[in-house]
Amino acid sequence: MEEIKEIINTIDELLETHNYSGIKNLLKDFEPADLSLVLEEFPKKIGTLFRLLPKDLAAECFVEMESDNQERLLSSFTDKELKEVMDEIYIDDTVDIIEEMPANVVKRILNNSDPETRKVINEILKYPDDSAGSLMTTEYVSLDADITVEDALKRIRRTGVDKETIYTCYVTKPDRTLLGYVTAKKLLLSSEDMIIADIMETSVIFVHTHEDKEVVAKEMSKYDLLALPVVDAEERLVGIITVDDAIDVIEEEATEDIEKMAAIIPSDKPYLNTNPFEIWKNRMPWLILLMLSATFTSQIITSFEEKLATCLVLNAFIPMIMGSGGNAGGQTSVTIIRGLALEEITMGDIFKILFKELRVSLLCGITLGAATFVKMMLIDRLLLGNLAVDVKIALVVSFTLLVTIIVAKLVGCMLPVLAKRLGFDPAVMASPFITTIVDVLSLLIYFGISTAFVLNI
Repeated sequence: MEEIKEIINTIDELLETHNYSGIKNLLKDFEPADLSLVLEEFPKKIGTLFRLLPKDLAAECFVEMESDNQERLLSSFTDKELKEVMDEIYIDDTVDIIEEMPANVVKRILNNSDPETRKVINEILKYPDDSAGSLMTTEYVSLDADITVEDALKRIRRTGVDKETIYTCYVTKPDRTLLGYVTAKKLLLSSEDMIIADIMETSVIFVHTHEDKEVVAKEMSKYDLLALPVVDAEERLVGIITVDDAIDVIEEEATEDIEKMAAIIPSDKPYLNTNPFEIWKNRMPWLILLMLSATFTSQIITSFEEKLATCLVLNAFIPMIMGSGGNAGGQTSVTIIRGLALEEITMGDIFKILFKELRVSLLCGITLGAATFVKMMLIDRLLLGNLAVDVKIALVVSFTLLVTIIVAKLVGCMLPVLAKRLGFDPAVMASPFITTIVDVLSLLIYFGISTAFVLNI
């Protein structure tokens, strides 16, 4: 980042002196991802700087930009410039850009695309947003099974320049039925007169066009694939998904889960590019729901108000008990949600999970209970001089904490699994939601134990 800041300062100085050739030489060797960050620091000059880039670097940089900067550039392009940029971009990236653009920009992109490209784009756009079909590119290398390695290498040299990847080549029938695949390494190390059918791998991992893209990303991660073929209902090859797209999906899904676990409606925009009204709109529904659910806790406290008046010292420990229970439940829920996301945990593991969390909660509860008893007797009673805190009060609070931790951890592990079983996203059952439930339960436990051992005496 320090290097990028230095480059930005240098460009600022060069712009002041109108030294555009210096800027051109400075930017030509940049990585596209870093270059996009640099250009986005100059919103008023982004068009000027973009036009200084070599054609292929400009296209790669354009793909890396945020959608609002892409829109700004597309709106400033002439039809010729727009066509030059879009012709350098792979089909799947073009589709991603179109999905983010307003209708007038989409119309210009399609009008400046050749009929064949326009047809492919429209076909990909028909697939659901969360499907493998929407993620794939049709730019791959296909080979016939009966050709030689020499002929295959010639075909790759002839057609590979426009393909997104040539590291894995797919062997198909004339009707595009997928037969197998062969890697570039295998081709280079094989004798030129060998037949492709004799060296290809026939055990092919593939997905169908309507497969969920999260499943696709997991498959690629599981099998360490650089590309994954996509087939239609007749198992005809229609496209491939490359590893860079899979990484994007994994990042999107992880971000979405984090936002859900924080009780925020997921957003597809970076934080700094999201206006306050949108952030408010994404946060308020859950905040209102959680606020209303907190009514239960206030009702419980109100119902025990008269009894608590006879032993006011008990009120002082309500926040600690509720907070500890919420934290314990949140820890467990996040662990279980992560296990479900990675498919390390299934519905069939529910009893194993319960048994394990029961043991963990006992250990945590006993430790916290003992620490609380010592803290109350040494700090609250002796150091702070709160004589209302006696052994009986300390035992009640400590025992309540033990029971609360056990209940909180069991709730924290059960709710995400049950949500998954019912078809809901387990991330919704994360910290805020579980904390609210645990708050209610911890109060009921606290007042139940207090009534039995203190308030009735």
